[in-house]
Amino acid sequence: MMRKGLGLALAGTLALGLLAGCSSGGDTAPAQEEAFSPSRYAAAINDIARPAADKEADALRKPGELLAFAQIRSGEVVGDYIMGGGYMTRLLAQATGASGRVYAFQPDEFIAFRPEYAAEQDAAIAPYADNEGNPVRVFPLRGPIAAPAFPEPLDAIISVMNLHDLYLPAMPEGTADAALAALYAALKPGGRLIVVDHRAVPGSGAAAADSLHRMDEALARAALERAGLVLEAESDLYARPDDPRSANVFDAAIRGRTDQFAWRLRKPESAQ
Repeated sequence: MMRKGLGLALAGTLALGLLAGCSSGGDTAPAQEEAFSPSRYAAAINDIARPAADKEADALRKPGELLAFAQIRSGEVVGDYIMGGGYMTRLLAQATGASGRVYAFQPDEFIAFRPEYAAEQDAAIAPYADNEGNPVRVFPLRGPIAAPAFPEPLDAIISVMNLHDLYLPAMPEGTADAALAALYAALKPGGRLIVVDHRAVPGSGAAAADSLHRMDEALARAALERAGLVLEAESDLYARPDDPRSANVFDAAIRGRTDQFAWRLRKPESAQ
């Protein structure tokens, strides 16, 4: 009886396998695509250690949506390029989890212009240090804006509202191309670069970066593609069509409500 029962079970399993093969054309069913939604990052956004100013900015900055667009995973190694006050650094520290690492880069040029950037970097890193004050999981980096020295290959880099800074007249000629080449080199093959910046009037070129702190999309895309990156996705997350794009982004009438582009670019898997 045992052999007979076993035989029937095997026959049933074989039949189910054949039926499954017929229904899928004989191919194995593809794995379900990984889901990235704002709710995935609720713990990072609701972290009680985040400053009140960060939480007040969330309504406009939409951190859950941005992290989902960036496809940040627990355990990843991520760079925050031109970290500013640390808003994204703190989110990434939680979103990458205990097994991830975040490198928060503050350019020497920014610190020279505004020394408070150094203190803000120190403050953003401090909560993730050990009892001796040594950085753990979140590491500060400083250096020339065109040569960020990330110490290991990165799964992703995020740069928010700073691409236009590479085109400021105060920067040496060729800064943008050198910086983007460095970011490309820092990524693992298949790694992602997420860029958010204020839209300029089309065709305004580098002049808009200086006068309005805005980025001409055509100029940006050409530079990113020249570096070897491939545009994978665009998001209208920060699209505000009523912005005429003619005002300085620090103008009180428009600050925090500018029309912005959000791009996810990828380093080809075949890249070395």
